[in-house]
Amino acid sequence: MEKPVIPQKSIYRISLYGRCLERLHENGHEMVSSSALAAATGVKSSQLRRDLAYLGTFGTRGRGYPVEALRKAIHEGLGRVQLQPVIMVGAGNLGRALLRYEGFKKGGYEILAAFDSAVESLSGRKISVPLYSSEELPGFVKKHKVQMAVLCVPGEYAQEAVNVMVDAGIQGILNFSPVVLQVPADVTVNNVDLSLELENLNYFIRKDSKSPKKSG
Repeated sequence: MEKPVIPQKSIYRISLYGRCLERLHENGHEMVSSSALAAATGVKSSQLRRDLAYLGTFGTRGRGYPVEALRKAIHEGLGRVQLQPVIMVGAGNLGRALLRYEGFKKGGYEILAAFDSAVESLSGRKISVPLYSSEELPGFVKKHKVQMAVLCVPGEYAQEAVNVMVDAGIQGILNFSPVVLQVPADVTVNNVDLSLELENLNYFIRKDSKSPKKSG
């Protein structure tokens, strides 16, 4: 029997549940109620139960969910039992900062190497993974069977870099470049536009500041 396809929004929420379960596991908790886990991730209990149903049947009425079993089921369901290989494309300031982020490995992802078109200019910079020229990317991806990449190049070079990545076999891209990328239908791109997020925050801050004050 084929496993059901998990919707993208559910995958995002399931990842959040996994984060909370990791913290509960580290703190020695054995059980967690659906209401507590839902509250910690900002969703309704009914939504949480629907999301977890994609992974199987868990929980006991009146007791809740076993933390360790549910944690493992999420890891297996999201393909995180083993560290998933990832490459970084673009080793500028943002790329190097992301390479220092320990959350990737904690989340089940290992950045194997970084690639940049200006390797010479980066000599002497402290980089925590091997650094290669962009020309070496296709061979590395095929040799190490890498399917995911983080893209941190200037916007004007992003599409060219993506074309090379896709031709090499990359199937998933976390894009920090401020452009909309054109990719085949079987390639997934998640965009992280920092300036757009700040613009969104700014709108709501201004909106709240203009709201009429309630009289006491």
